[in-house]
Amino acid sequence: MENFAQILLLLAATIVIVVMCQRLHVPTSLGYLLVGVILGPYTAGPTIAVPEFNTLAEFGVVFLLFTIGLSYSLPQLYALRHQVLGLGTGQVVLTTLLVGLIAWLAGLPGAVAFVFGAVFAQSSTTIIASLLREQGEEETQHGRLGVAMSVFQDVTAVPFLVVIPVLGTSVAADAMAGTLGWALAKAALAFALVFFAGRWLLRPLFHLVSERKSIEMFTLAVLLVALLAAWTTNRLGLSLAFGGFLAGMMLGETEFRHQVESIARPFRDVLLGLFFVGIGMRFDPMAIPPIWHWTVLGALLIVVSKILIVSVLIRRIGVESRTAWRTGLMLSVGGEFGLALIAVALDASVVDGHLGQILITSVLLSMVLGAVLIRFNRAIVCKLIGESGSEETSAVPELPATSQQQVVLGGYGRVGHTVAVLLHSNGVPFIALDTDPRRVTQGRLDGHPVFYGDVSDPELLSSIHVERASIVVLTLDNPAASLRAVSYLHRTSPKLPVIARAQDLATSTRLLDAGAVHAYPETIEASLRLGATALQMLQVSSSTINRVLQTVRERGYKPVAEEESNDE
Repeated sequence: MENFAQILLLLAATIVIVVMCQRLHVPTSLGYLLVGVILGPYTAGPTIAVPEFNTLAEFGVVFLLFTIGLSYSLPQLYALRHQVLGLGTGQVVLTTLLVGLIAWLAGLPGAVAFVFGAVFAQSSTTIIASLLREQGEEETQHGRLGVAMSVFQDVTAVPFLVVIPVLGTSVAADAMAGTLGWALAKAALAFALVFFAGRWLLRPLFHLVSERKSIEMFTLAVLLVALLAAWTTNRLGLSLAFGGFLAGMMLGETEFRHQVESIARPFRDVLLGLFFVGIGMRFDPMAIPPIWHWTVLGALLIVVSKILIVSVLIRRIGVESRTAWRTGLMLSVGGEFGLALIAVALDASVVDGHLGQILITSVLLSMVLGAVLIRFNRAIVCKLIGESGSEETSAVPELPATSQQQVVLGGYGRVGHTVAVLLHSNGVPFIALDTDPRRVTQGRLDGHPVFYGDVSDPELLSSIHVERASIVVLTLDNPAASLRAVSYLHRTSPKLPVIARAQDLATSTRLLDAGAVHAYPETIEASLRLGATALQMLQVSSSTINRVLQTVRERGYKPVAEEESNDE
């Protein structure tokens, strides 16, 4: 309990600073870094010195890579190999080579120059996405290209987690090739172990756990898989984060992917926040005056190199110059993953504290400078190419459409299955969620995109980006869960239409009051269909029948409800 007061101080300071950052629309990652600076050993005031802090914070990167792996399973990576994956990989490789060559010519050792290149190649998906959302540029050509490439940077940066720790133990040129080769061989072995375990064990394990319908059991299973994979790669002499990425890739191929992501997200956010606090604690403000010119040059190198490389790459695939330059400005910002690579390099003694300070400060400065460039990207490009500010209309290559479904279907029972068949037969893309693993299995056998998950879980809805859907259809036979889902969707995405199934008129009224556009009570709808069939057999015209049914529905079933109350 000796560190209890320090933990309370850390939590209090984090809450205050992160809330301030959110109010000022500053990325929360910068807020965590500021907490680390304030509570670090290089500034006046209280200092946090909890022995287990760095070990715990390291798992933030593990869960970050775990969730990235969930989004990019092997089939998805293979399908995208000719699209944005090529752009993302090309940008990372070219930036690493260019910056590394410049650093090497400046007199730095080859291993250190490589780390500079790898760190400078990263961009902040958080800053890019948040600024685009604020500016209403999420669906623009440059916005979609920028976000897609920044996400793929995280995937293509995974090999750095294997290579950088090795550089600290193989500085001699004659030993480096052999050590790197051995590290890559161990990485291949780790991939094989996790791959076969994922194919043979993970799906049966999560089927068994999901049948218990216990969120606690499911959470424990997710933690076990992620940490076991991290432990496996660590025992092989590789990074913990590499194991987390492999486990995420394997689970990304299963029907449990979205629910797993919703479970892992809170752990990732909290632990990643602690990781950035730890990075901030390594930052020494008093070290800046002697190195300020190097940090400015470093930040300019980050920004300029990526603007030029990204713009050239995008121009080469046929996109017009305005979109290419604006995408380059999007990706000019430094990245949080670059800070993670700095921490790996410092821990592996590839770079010393002095160079570490230059790297950290350069990345932080580039985050600020890059954010300004993103904010004014349109005006900058208009000045640069001397054109008006009208939006371009040229086509861009097809981007990955993960989590961008036209319909989200909650529930895959008899009603949900019927809706899915109708959607599928009309070529309407959708994603279905159900908490019964047997229904999920049957749905996938039917050829439908059915995943395990609770549609009333806010974390799950956030992980599938439900706000991008065109419509949500709830077919649950659980009124409480339907009401939770409708309430959350109406609160967070008020323009998203929701159609719900209701068991009776009272449930229908509650769902409509909560924000559903339509809520059809099963008992009354069945009665209406029976009545319509009877009228048809009695030779009543179809137009008259449809008019009567439409009137009842438009009046919220009040005529039927009034008759029922009169009968009572």
